[in-house]
Parts: sequence; structure tokens; C-alpha cells
Amino acid sequence: MQYQELKERLKDFAVFSLADIRKIEANFYRSRLNQWQDKGYIKKLRRGYYLFSDEPLSEEALFLIANRLYEPSYVSLEMAFSRYGLIPESVYAVTSVASKKTSSFQTPIATFSYRRMKPGLLFGYRLESFRNQKYKIAEMEKAVLDYLYINSDVNDEAAFEGLRFNGEAFLAKADMGKLLQYADAFKNKRLRKRLDDFLEFLKRSK
Repeated sequence: MQYQELKERLKDFAVFSLADIRKIEANFYRSRLNQWQDKGYIKKLRRGYYLFSDEPLSEEALFLIANRLYEPSYVSLEMAFSRYGLIPESVYAVTSVASKKTSSFQTPIATFSYRRMKPGLLFGYRLESFRNQKYKIAEMEKAVLDYLYINSDVNDEAAFEGLRFNGEAFLAKADMGKLLQYADAFKNKRLRKRLDDFLEFLKRSK
């Protein structure tokens, strides 16, 4: 298979794997990828995963790539906060939660970080469409719970203040019934206490 043919066949893929290529050409040799990488046609993100060097890197493309690099996972935590306008700062890494061990990948395009959660807690995400594919991102309510669950030290007023969280926007947009339903699904009393304290803090800070 020639490079231009591959690019045409995978034109909707923000990221592609060797397995994706072998669905098109079963006997494809990995060495071709090394050659195309040396010529600057493609970039290697991690073993077995690549993108075309001229791929436009929108936020949506980065989210789709994050989902594919480490599965199963979905975008959450600080990156989801940023996406929903809940924190003022730019986020230096594309943050996700995954059922595998905590990991981070430094790539030529971005840092992708993953925090481990129990497989049964990987829920509460929405599917967004991007170039005929879909990526998973936490709903606003679940992103907050994911963050409080993983960052158990965020448990008092000083820590809440340090988040610089846009409580007014969250309280105006969040579905409180869904938030509490999701919180109950964690079956974690200490998390529920942190959530209650956080909500009280947000209400006082309006």
C-alpha cells in the first residue's frame, strides 16, 4: 500500500493504529511506518499508534486521540473542567480516567495523562461526534465526582478555594439530581461528605 492510499482510506482518523491498517491490508509491514515516520509523513504517539503529520489538532481531535491511546477511558478531571468553562487556567495535559493503571504519555503533540478508577466507575460520560467518529468526555457532574474521588486531599475550604472553580456556572448548569445519583453509585461515604462540603462552599461563594 502506498502512503497516499493509506491517507485516503484513513482520512477520518485523527489517530490510527497498526491494527486499523491491517484491517485494510492484512499483510502490511510495520517497517513501512518507520519509513514514513523518517520522511516526516506520520508521527508516532506511542507504540502502535500514529497520526498524519499534517493532521489539524483541534481540541476535539485531541480528545479522540486520548480515548484511543489508552482504552477504555474518557476525558475528565481538569480537561473536562476547562471544556465546560469551570476553571480559568489552560490545562497542560489532556486528562482522562481509565480502568487500567495510572499512566502518562509524552507525545509530539501533547501530554496525555490517565488516572485509574475501578471499571464499575467508568460511567457518566457523553459521546461527542468528530469527523465520523465519537469520543467520550465526562458529563459536568461526573467530572466533579471523578476529581473529588481521585484527589481525596481536596477536602476543605482552602483546597476548594485553590481550585478557582466557577461555582456560579456549575450551580446554574449542573443537574443536581444526576449529581447525587452518580455520587450514590460510588458507594463511598467519604466522597459524599467531600461533595456535600464542596457544594456548600460553592453556594457560600456565589
